Amino acid sequence: MATTLTRPAPTASARLTCLAVAAPLWATVSLAQAASRDGFDLTRHPLSALSTGSLGWIQVTGFVVAGVLILIGASRFRFGGRALPRLLAAYGAGMIAAGSFPPDPGNGFPAGTSDAVPTEVSWHAYGHLAAGSVSFVALIAACYVLGRRFARAGDRRAAGLSFVAGTALLLGDAWAMAGGPAGSLTLAAGAIAAMLWISAVAARVTRWPERR
Repeated sequence: MATTLTRPAPTASARLTCLAVAAPLWATVSLAQAASRDGFDLTRHPLSALSTGSLGWIQVTGFVVAGVLILIGASRFRFGGRALPRLLAAYGAGMIAAGSFPPDPGNGFPAGTSDAVPTEVSWHAYGHLAAGSVSFVALIAACYVLGRRFARAGDRRAAGLSFVAGTALLLGDAWAMAGGPAGSLTLAAGAIAAMLWISAVAARVTRWPERR
């Protein structure tokens, strides 16, 4: 039986718009810095490393603002049932915490930092790792929940894209954690793909007709 899709009320639509712009905003800020900051190499440095150095506040702000936007829209994202708003809230809260607890400088970034991997890890770097893990797990799960819901609604294309987005982050993160070549690049690609898909679905929800 097909799932009935309804257009959100104006207030809910505005909150979903916040969710829709979160990922494009974060990705734009991150990739612009990745291309312009001295010494940054996406094949060696994760995007979160941009939170370090004299310009680190830009990336920190990007994390926090994106997380807040996600939290604003999370409770209004009802298409995935009760689980999805909770997963999106964990995703958003993780983004805020990841920005609040920056990683340690290292591996040659910021420019002038030793190429060696830090022998000691700060408490805030551990906090960043934990926050990022929570956010990524929630984001992957949210993509899979959406995949199941779209499949039940008979939208095979959207279901497939949901599963691809979640799997891209899962594999990208696993490859990076395993120390694979260019792991930070695969992680960035997977994270951005999953984040953008959630934003795209949020934008789509605001345009759904009353009945479909």
